[in-house]
Amino acid sequence: MPAPERTAGPDPWSTLLDVLVCPLCGGRLATSGGSLRCPAGHTFDIARQGYVSLLSGGSRAAGADTAAMVRARAEFLDSGHFAPLARLLAERTAAFCPAGGTVLEAGVGTGHHLAAVLDALPRAVGLGLDSSKFALRLAARAHPRLGAASWDLWQPLPVRSGSVDVLLNVFAPRNGEEFHRVLRPSGALLVVTPTARHLDELRQPVGLLSVDATKEARLHRTLSQHFRRTGTEVEEAVVGLDEPAEVENLVAMGPTARHLAAEELHRRVAGLDLPVRVTLSFRLSVYRPLVRSEQ
Repeated sequence: MPAPERTAGPDPWSTLLDVLVCPLCGGRLATSGGSLRCPAGHTFDIARQGYVSLLSGGSRAAGADTAAMVRARAEFLDSGHFAPLARLLAERTAAFCPAGGTVLEAGVGTGHHLAAVLDALPRAVGLGLDSSKFALRLAARAHPRLGAASWDLWQPLPVRSGSVDVLLNVFAPRNGEEFHRVLRPSGALLVVTPTARHLDELRQPVGLLSVDATKEARLHRTLSQHFRRTGTEVEEAVVGLDEPAEVENLVAMGPTARHLAAEELHRRVAGLDLPVRVTLSFRLSVYRPLVRSEQ
């Protein structure tokens, strides 16, 4: 699948420095050599791969994706199997993001989905936050209008209040209070979660973790204090996987990889009768921020 033609547009940091704030004091950040620096003197390095390291002291959020998980995700996403989800995200984001708007992806991963969204919004800029330095190395180069920074999503976001037009959250932690704070009152939160049918054909033979049956209820409970859900839709695609490496990458990019050793995964995949057809099934929910009188 050929890569789409991408417009360079504005330097993302010329806009994103109006969005990002110093995570230690909340001050405005400005470029200073190879770093970002606030008036109080707090300094955050820009890695040679292009992302900004906002997690101070070399700290690392629990659960950050490993190099192996990121490599598997990049290879599988590059195959184009998730293209229907990327297209759906781009279409729905375009409905809410004004020209020249700002899109934040909380849990940006490799930047694959945010890049697709920016392709559909030629004047918008994107900010991707993630705790994995391995993912951020790819995200920082995923699109010319995407800026990437390291952060733990469970902590207060290093983002100015009311500065984001659309917030994307794809298979990532959801910090409802902070998502509400950083979104404009006219903004939208787009959340993607797996349905119970996601990867169902691999669940038993490979030993995938099951999707929690209470996931949707927990999602609503997590966000309902700050958002109202205005729409939900399910996107499904059945893909054919011909090579063992494709199956291994699909499993290794997700949460099962934390519980299944690579050697055991390889053994189980070797026992499959390939090619195998696998269901990719996602639910996209749209949330709008509640105003103070509704909370």
